[in-house]
Amino acid sequence: MPQDTAPPVAPAPAPDQRLHPWSWLFVMLMQLRQFLLPLVALLVFGGRGDRDEMWTYLTTLIVIAVLVAISILQYLTYRYHIGHDAISVRSGIIARNRREIPFARIHNVVVHQNPLHRLFGVAELRLESAGGHRPEAEMRVLKLSQALALEQLVRQRGQQPPPLPDAGDAAAVLHSAPSTAAPAAVLLQLGNRDVLRIGLLSNRGWVAVLAAWGASYQFFPRGYVSDAVEHHGREVFGYASHLHPATWVWVVAAVFTVGGFWLLLRLLSVVLALLRYHGFQLTEQERRLTVTSGLLTRMRTSVARRRIQAWTLRETALQRWVGRRQLRIDNAAGVGSDDDGRDLRELAPLATPAACDDLLRHLLPRLQWPPPRWQGVARRGWWRLCLPALVVVPLLSVGAVFEVGPWGAVLLAWLPWSAFRASREIARMGYYLDGDYVAVRGGWWTRWWRLAELDKLQSLRLSRSPLDRMLGTASVWLDTAGAGGSIALRLRFLPESEARGVLKTLNQALARRRLR
Repeated sequence: MPQDTAPPVAPAPAPDQRLHPWSWLFVMLMQLRQFLLPLVALLVFGGRGDRDEMWTYLTTLIVIAVLVAISILQYLTYRYHIGHDAISVRSGIIARNRREIPFARIHNVVVHQNPLHRLFGVAELRLESAGGHRPEAEMRVLKLSQALALEQLVRQRGQQPPPLPDAGDAAAVLHSAPSTAAPAAVLLQLGNRDVLRIGLLSNRGWVAVLAAWGASYQFFPRGYVSDAVEHHGREVFGYASHLHPATWVWVVAAVFTVGGFWLLLRLLSVVLALLRYHGFQLTEQERRLTVTSGLLTRMRTSVARRRIQAWTLRETALQRWVGRRQLRIDNAAGVGSDDDGRDLRELAPLATPAACDDLLRHLLPRLQWPPPRWQGVARRGWWRLCLPALVVVPLLSVGAVFEVGPWGAVLLAWLPWSAFRASREIARMGYYLDGDYVAVRGGWWTRWWRLAELDKLQSLRLSRSPLDRMLGTASVWLDTAGAGGSIALRLRFLPESEARGVLKTLNQALARRRLR
């Protein structure tokens, strides 16, 4: 008689994972930060008598207790499960939410550590997808080893999901660093001197000045700051006028004042650059780029090379004089702003032109860079770049003459400068197109180069304004996913026949590549 065979036993499902036991504390601190100003105002201006002060303190304690309870409930109700090809996240206190996030859909992974995270040995993990305005999942907080292991898992599964013999293996990955991964190759590393140079060549100090000015209106009564500045200014100028200084003394004082403010801005820019770019390192592992930087708050963000949509080289006049430029990218993950560090945008915040070119050639092996020949535009259309100034400046000058007299005509001095700048800019405008990528360049005082692979183009558009129709010209707009920044991938001021030829060539190239 045939022997009975036992049916195969299905592997046990992987258990749901919880956040770090201290995650409720970080959630509470994040929520408390949002209520910090109202609580301070309540404590300072809440009451004057003994009874009022008692109710003020009691209200503050109730608010803090509610925040603690909400944070603990969020910790108790947050679960995530690592499957074969996706991460499942369950959250919510009253309304229960469940999100399935396929590994292939995760475009960007951010590991964030502020000083408190580093003190507790934990990190915040954000999983971001294409075009989203918010992360797909925010895990506050995980052990640092777990966060890095989960980042490694996303990197591996995002390339090609491997079969799992046991569902519990996915959870085990979070508790042991992978040993089969190839070591990361360092593509760019910035030292303290490079970070110092970033601060000296940038104007980030204005960010701190404007932030301090805005904060003063939050902490002080309305008009207090402006009245104080006006009052002390009158005292200083009144005291100085009684001394009857010579004209050259006023000039020297003005120079020292402007110079001191400029030095203050440079100092603030250097401090902000150190906070953001200290220890900057760009690495590559398994065709995924990772940037790690930050002095107090460490940020580790990564993106797959295939997710990069466009590349931008940019150099200001100051950067060009010291032989430096920056390399930025647009990726398909649209989360975060340009300056918050959450979205990987800067591959090289500041590097030599040769280093930036080497990075481009390494990451885009088929790229011929710099292009062998740029296709320029007709220089006779230079006046179109300064057309707003040609219309607005004379009108402003006429109004200024009526207000202040002949000195108002000084505004007309802007027209020669605008015309000179426009002529220089149109001399640098150009584009390059081959079977693999398209590149555009422009700018004069601040120069830029922008390029994209033909595979990454999402749409093509031929644009003709009324002025274009009068002059027989057109512009070709090239759109990619996640496009951002102030520089558009656009071919401007082309003859109509040339623009339509470029559009036809791009359409044919895209059609051929889609059939492969």
